[in-house]
Amino acid sequence: MSAPSVNPVPSAPPSYEETVGINRNYPHPYPVPGPGQKPDGKGMNPPPYMGQPSPANNPVIVPTVYVQQPVVFYDRPVQLCCPSCNQMIVTRLSYDAGALTWLSCGGLCLLGCIGGCCLIPFCIDALKDVDHICPKCNALIGSYKRL
Repeated sequence: MSAPSVNPVPSAPPSYEETVGINRNYPHPYPVPGPGQKPDGKGMNPPPYMGQPSPANNPVIVPTVYVQQPVVFYDRPVQLCCPSCNQMIVTRLSYDAGALTWLSCGGLCLLGCIGGCCLIPFCIDALKDVDHICPKCNALIGSYKRL
């Protein structure tokens, strides 16, 4: 049997040339100076651009979209842009009898206000539902229901 060959332990680390020579096929991010060039960078080509391709000459047109926040309607006029006529307006309020008005009327009837007093809720705007209307085009924009 033959004795296994034992590599002698190196006394010094490998030189720079030996280390660089190991990975010659690996693409360098920066140009490596050739045999006749100085390593100071003069006469060397700039590094290749390895990012995204250059943009085309055709500019991309991006449409601008304005998103209007949702409007919450209460029993007060609201300033907004009318979705029907695209004008800046302050809404006009219209009061209609709703569920709270009828429940108030029924409650007063149960308490004994039958002689016409039970109709008082139909005269109080604070008990009615509110419709918001555009004053320019008369479009219904939104409603506020009390119940």
